[in-house]
Amino acid sequence: MHVASNVAISLLFFLHGAKLSREAALAGLKQPRLHLLTLGSTFLLFPLLGLGLKAVAPDLLTPQLWMGVLFVCTLSSTVQSSIGFTSIARGNVPAAICGATASNLLGILVTPLLVTLLLHRHHEANGLSQVLSILLQLLLPFVLGNLLRPWIGDWINRHKVIVNVVDRGGILLSVYAAFSAAVAQGIWHLFPPGQLALLVLVNAMLLGAVLLITTYGARALKMPRGDEIVLVFCGSKKSLASGIPIASVLFAGSGAAVVLLPIMLFHQMQLMLCAVLARRYAAQQDHLDADDASSQRAATLAGSR
Repeated sequence: MHVASNVAISLLFFLHGAKLSREAALAGLKQPRLHLLTLGSTFLLFPLLGLGLKAVAPDLLTPQLWMGVLFVCTLSSTVQSSIGFTSIARGNVPAAICGATASNLLGILVTPLLVTLLLHRHHEANGLSQVLSILLQLLLPFVLGNLLRPWIGDWINRHKVIVNVVDRGGILLSVYAAFSAAVAQGIWHLFPPGQLALLVLVNAMLLGAVLLITTYGARALKMPRGDEIVLVFCGSKKSLASGIPIASVLFAGSGAAVVLLPIMLFHQMQLMLCAVLARRYAAQQDHLDADDASSQRAATLAGSR
C-alpha cells in the first residue's frame, strides 16, 4: 500500500506539472501587487494567525491537532475552486488563474520550508531524507511533467476525464493509506468528539479571519472589485490536493492521518462558505449592472427630449 501510494503521489504531481501553462504563470507578472498580496495571505497571514491562535489557546486542541492546523496554514491555494468561485463572483478570472497557479508552484518548496519552521521538524533525524523525498517524489515529477507539456499537453486536454480520475484516485489512495495506518495503531481513540468540535471552531476562526482581512484590506487599498474577489478567494483557500501528498511525505505512517484531519475539515468549510460569498458577489454585480442600465436609459430619454 505504501509503494502504491508513493507512485500515485508522483503521478499526481507529474500531471499537475503537465497541466501548468507557463504562459499563464508568466502573465501574472502584469499584476505584481495583486499576486504578492495573494501569496502573502496564503504563506504569511495564515501561518501568523495559526501561531497566534495556538499561543492564545494552546490547550484548546491536542498537540497533534495543532500540528495539523499549522500544516493547513502552510499549504498553497487551490486552483479549480479559486478560479471557479472567482468566475461565479464576476471577478478577474485571468488574475485568479495566474495567482492560483503561482501559489501551487511555490507551495511545492514553500510548504515544506514553513513546516520546518513552524513545527520544528528540522530537529528530527530524518529531516534530510524528507527534503530528498520532496525533491524526488514531488518536485522532480512536477518539473518533468511541465517539460513534457509541449508533447503531452494536447492529449491531457482531450482526456480530462481520465486525468481527473487519476488525479482524484491518487488523492483517495493517499488518504486511505494514511487513515488505514491510523486505524491499525488506534490513533482515533485519542480524539473524543469534543476535540473534533473544537477543531471545527479553530478552522472557522482561521477562515473567517482571513476572509475579513482580505476583504477589508482590499477595500482599504482601493483595489478594483474584480481584484478584490481574486484576493478574497485565492488568498483564503488551502489545497487539499497538494496537502495530502505533501503530508504523506513529511508525516509518514499514522501521523499523516492526524495531520490531514484539519485540512479535510477546512476544505469542506471553505467550499461551503465561499460558495455563499461567490453568489453574494454575483448578486451585488447584478444590482450594479441593473442600476447602470437604468441610468443609461434615463440619460437616453433625457437626451431625446
